[in-house]
Parts: sequence; C-alpha cells; structure tokens
Amino acid sequence: MLAATAHRLNREAGSPPLPALYFFTDPARTPHPERIAERLPRGTAVVYRHFGAPGRKEVAMKLARTCRKRGLVLLIAADPALARAVKADGVHWPERLLKRRWSRSWIETAAAHGRCGLRRAATAGIDACVLGPVFPSRSPSATSALGPFRAGVLARAATVPLVALGGVNARSAKRLIGRGFAGLAAIEALASD
Repeated sequence: MLAATAHRLNREAGSPPLPALYFFTDPARTPHPERIAERLPRGTAVVYRHFGAPGRKEVAMKLARTCRKRGLVLLIAADPALARAVKADGVHWPERLLKRRWSRSWIETAAAHGRCGLRRAATAGIDACVLGPVFPSRSPSATSALGPFRAGVLARAATVPLVALGGVNARSAKRLIGRGFAGLAAIEALASD
C-alpha cells in the first residue's frame, strides 16, 4: 500500500529518476535491517543510518549484498568511506552535515527540516531531500510535525525532489497526494509490514 502511494507521488512529481520509496534504518528500532530489506519492493532505497554503531561495516556489507540481490538502492548515511567500501549506490546527509555534493557518480540525498535546509540542499546539488517530520512521529529525534499543508507548500516550492518522512504510513501517506512530493520514507511502517 505504501509503495503504491509512493509511486503515485513520484509520477505526479514528473517521475524523477530516483527511488519513490525509502526505508530508513535505526540501530535501536531496526537492529537487523537486512531482514527488512529482504521483503522490500524492488527499487526501494535503503538508507543505512549507523550512528557510529560498532559492527557497522559488517551490517553495511550484509545490507549491500541483500540490496544487490533484491534490486534495492543502498545509501549510507554520512559516511562516504563506508559507502565506497561496500559499493553502495550513494550517501544520505543529515541536514547539519551537508556541505557540498561528494560525488557526481552517486545518488546523494539530504535531510531537511524547513526552507533553510531545502535551500542548502539545492545549492549543494543534492539529488533529493527528505523532508520531515511531516506527521507526528515517535522517533526520538523528531521535532514538531510540519503537517501536510505546510509540508506541501515547501514541496511545491522546492527546486529538488522531496521525499516525506516522519509518521508516514499507508493511511497518512494518502494525505500527501497532490502536494508536490516525489516519494515517501518510513522506518516503522516498513519494518512492521
């Protein structure tokens, strides 16, 4: 259900050549992300956020194998060296670490929490921005939700494709149709399916 809505949003946004659906890992909430990746639809992006966890290279290698086997796109968060080591498809940058595009041969995404982050990502030449939180989220790092109206205003004004994150599930995602988003990102909604 979530994948179908993500693909609809991507088509509405002009079908940018990027994944429509993103699974964000979290060491505490998704301790075995490779198991979740095993059941994700082909073409989904897996964003491995390791937060410096011990054993991150081994987990990244498992994820890389699973992603190649399943036709998934692997992005490593904030660690170009690890991305190169496991032959990932690209890198995802937290908003606070985004300085410039690292490599033209990779897919590069960045987090944004408002207009300032979106401007920085556009200036850096990032392929897509993950905007959030759009809906209320139980994530420990989540700030107050933008809401679908405000997030939609940002999405329609953005110069890079936007992916919605934060409280996104099959039900809430439908509230984003027609609001300018190019895709959806989730943690728990994809981990629990």
